[in-house]
Amino acid sequence: QVQLVESGGGLVQAGGSLRLSCAASGHITYNLAMGWFRQAPGKEREFVASITWNADTTYYADSVKGRFTIARDGTKNTVSLQADNLKPEDTAVYYCTAPVRYLRAPTAQAMGLMARANATYWGQGTQVTVSS
Repeated sequence: QVQLVESGGGLVQAGGSLRLSCAASGHITYNLAMGWFRQAPGKEREFVASITWNADTTYYADSVKGRFTIARDGTKNTVSLQADNLKPEDTAVYYCTAPVRYLRAPTAQAMGLMARANATYWGQGTQVTVSS
């Protein structure tokens, strides 16, 4: 089992920034891709960003590309999500995620399929609220 713990959510005004962090721990026996999903009330959980185990490639949803940056911080099992120029539509609970097995390319499609197949670890979520 892998445990994921997020931090860094909060309330900001439109145009502001937040930095979210996620630390993975537990029985990690494979190269661990990591990423972020988000879910607003009444909406489906959606992919936001992901990064390969060795941080050589990143992936972003079109809705956040150019505004959000995902990176490995400190150790290979820690990631950050720098969210700049936040918009009210970014308001959601943000969940750190990791697939239960090695993924060479944690694309939005691959991460989504793993999530739908219940083959994904989830953090507890951290609330991001962006006021207009």
